[in-house]
Amino acid sequence: MIDLSSLILFAGALAIASGSPGPSIAALVARVLSRGPRSVLPFLAAMWIGEAMWLTATVFGLALLAQTFQTAFAVLKWAGVAYLLWLAWKSWSAPVGPAGSLPSAGSAWRLFGAGLAVTLGNPKIMVFYLALLPSILDLGGVGIGGWLELTLVMAAVLIVVDFAWVLAAARARMLFRSPAGQRLANRLSGGMMAGAAGAMIAR
Repeated sequence: MIDLSSLILFAGALAIASGSPGPSIAALVARVLSRGPRSVLPFLAAMWIGEAMWLTATVFGLALLAQTFQTAFAVLKWAGVAYLLWLAWKSWSAPVGPAGSLPSAGSAWRLFGAGLAVTLGNPKIMVFYLALLPSILDLGGVGIGGWLELTLVMAAVLIVVDFAWVLAAARARMLFRSPAGQRLANRLSGGMMAGAAGAMIAR
């Protein structure tokens, strides 16, 4: 089991890392702006599962394995970049509907796949779990119980942080009900997704 002070330290570090703007947050906010908060649930689920996978790999000493398969993670990274750019183009060029309407949600499975690719291929997340986490916690003695504690803390932190971003984006989205507002929302969404792809390329 992990002592409370270590869990609090982990929660604080994760809150700072996950709450800071990056490719995943940019894609999340962009999706809410263009499609609404309900449409991001598959993306959120994929983000949380992806982070749980990184945490599990680190806790159970699979960091070396992850580094060995750099090609596989590079493929995931570029798949995420390509999908974000495609979404950016779709948002930028989306038609404007009647006043008071906004675009409907797309495929849940495609969005889930995009969230997983963005999370697993995000260098910021890789660095946190593979480099920063071992310096925060002594992972040598962490067993199944400790891993479960870390996973529950991770889930709680990510739910709070990510839903805070979703709520903020949803409130901003209410300003984009007119055709001109929808067009602006589409442009903002497309620009943010393209920026998220650029951030992944640059890292």
